[in-house]
Amino acid sequence: MGKAIMFAAVSLDGFIAADDDTVGPLFDWYENGDVAGTFSDEDRVFHTTQETADFLYSLAPNMAACVIGRRLFDLTNGWNGVPANGEHVFVVTHEPPTAWEYQDTAPFTFVDGVEQAIAAAKECAGDHEVDVAAGQIGSQALRLGLIDQVVVNLVPVVFGSGRPFFATGGLAEPLRLENPSTIVRGDRVTHLVYDVGR
Repeated sequence: MGKAIMFAAVSLDGFIAADDDTVGPLFDWYENGDVAGTFSDEDRVFHTTQETADFLYSLAPNMAACVIGRRLFDLTNGWNGVPANGEHVFVVTHEPPTAWEYQDTAPFTFVDGVEQAIAAAKECAGDHEVDVAAGQIGSQALRLGLIDQVVVNLVPVVFGSGRPFFATGGLAEPLRLENPSTIVRGDRVTHLVYDVGR
């Protein structure tokens, strides 16, 4: 099976969104270059530097499934039924929506539990990778030993407070990652790939 990869843009002080869930300048790097690109949804076109485009295309096309939490699902309305990347989205929630307009047509599965969601996503993805959203869901998966790589898209902005990339709470001992296996400098972003030590 493929790897489970925790992936997100993050501020220098470790936040993936502000307290009110807005992202401010965290995604400006998706529109500050000349290279057009897209993932699963061809209507969502971004423009990055060549370095960032090369980095994204070294990862994203091999991600077949995505695991997110109910908060991200609600904030994006499930991207109107079209996965932001990959072919299928697994949403961790105790209460699946009952009146979502794309419920019968979108490739979304609602799963009660992080372990179950990642197992289902890996089965769906086969030899391809699984993208796991940072924050609560990714951090729970990390604590459970279910994450193989952590991809940090580090943006030079300081929020002061907000939704943490590693929303782990207290740990019995520090969780060690390897030295970055990849470091790519984009424009207003530095892409870092860490393998998770076991």
